Amino acid sequence: MKLVESIRNISKIPELKDRILYTLGLLIVYRIGSHITIPGVDAAAVAAAGAGPTNDLFGLFDLFVGGAFKRASVFALGIMPYISASIIIQLLGAVTPVIQRLQKEGEEGRKKITQYTRYGTVLLAAMQAWGVSVSLSSPSSFGQSIVPEPGFLFTLSTVITLTAATIFTMWLGERITERGIGNGISLIIMIGILARFPQSLVAEWQLVATGSKNLIVEIIVLAIMVLIVAGVVLMTVGTRRIPVQYAKRVVGRKVYGGTTQYIPMRVITAGVMPIIFAQSIMFIPSTLISFFPESEGMQKVASWISYDSWGYAILFAILIVFFTYFYTAIAFNPKDVADTMQKQGGFIPGVRPGKSTEEFIDNILTRITLPGAIALAIIAVLPTFLVKYGNVSPGFAQFFGGTSLLIIVGVALDTLQQIESHLLMRHYDGFMKTGRVRGRGAVSA
Repeated sequence: MKLVESIRNISKIPELKDRILYTLGLLIVYRIGSHITIPGVDAAAVAAAGAGPTNDLFGLFDLFVGGAFKRASVFALGIMPYISASIIIQLLGAVTPVIQRLQKEGEEGRKKITQYTRYGTVLLAAMQAWGVSVSLSSPSSFGQSIVPEPGFLFTLSTVITLTAATIFTMWLGERITERGIGNGISLIIMIGILARFPQSLVAEWQLVATGSKNLIVEIIVLAIMVLIVAGVVLMTVGTRRIPVQYAKRVVGRKVYGGTTQYIPMRVITAGVMPIIFAQSIMFIPSTLISFFPESEGMQKVASWISYDSWGYAILFAILIVFFTYFYTAIAFNPKDVADTMQKQGGFIPGVRPGKSTEEFIDNILTRITLPGAIALAIIAVLPTFLVKYGNVSPGFAQFFGGTSLLIIVGVALDTLQQIESHLLMRHYDGFMKTGRVRGRGAVSA
């Protein structure tokens, strides 16, 4: 009943309702585009082939774009080139003085960085589109020839089409972030993953129906899945609160300060971004290998980093831990927090203001980030072991744990929090409240 009440409250706020409808409309446009086949590709042959691998990095890539890669869709690249370009720019920001200077220039600097990111997106999308065109032209990719007339013109048209589609997807994400609700880029990734969920459930049920899997075992697996989802939610919203005391100040006849507030430090300050960043990096080798479909050496390298290999699991886990610390360092600066506290007359009980406060916050941030990063890495590689040793279908394993689950939970919670803030600002109960805020009367929107 509370869910119904929250939905009714949303309908009473025109601005929030318009934002949600706008977001849904653009996501529908993206899903429609993911069913439009690339020019020059035989759509009937693609449908008959059932298209491509499911238990490797290309299969995982296809999961993120909602099956668009398997359908040889114009949105086959999805938003991943943009994510990769963002990673490169942020990495350059850590070592390049020019990017560092732009990061400190406020709004103008951010606009310049966004411009560089878009240029990088075009370049990476063109390179990946070339790899896709080579893969589509190779009969081994789909088990049969799906391109009636391969050659230079097909490659050129495919590169232009896929690059333009990636730019359009990037534009959709930016519009959702600006005029809709939630982070547009993250929502596009999440909607692509969720589009595969019904199909995965059906595939899992067919295993039970045909006797390949015991019903009791399947129920136990689903119960464990629920527990893992609950654990991911707790890990995502978990925080360590640092008390901050503000000294009393007398200004005229008024007394300011004298209160205790808290700095909420999340166990995973970086949220879902380390997973997205690490996954984008893992797609790069598979893209490069796709340029050489007939090379035995490249195919051997591909087997070493295939989705169900130990090499993939170890490398992916290391990248997640690295990007968790890297993105946390970007998102949360202990020095800025300590300086702001000192200017406002705040201090942590038992810790001297200034350098000591900065070191205290940094030590806590480091300690809580490590278990969060390890937990992220374990959950991210869990599907690899479920597929290899647990008799779980690859599609369903992605929702049992791994990148898909972390992205869905993280993006869903962030979006719900934004909706929550809109509701609470207008004195309505949100999805994440258990009761009305005390002392708050009913105010019409």
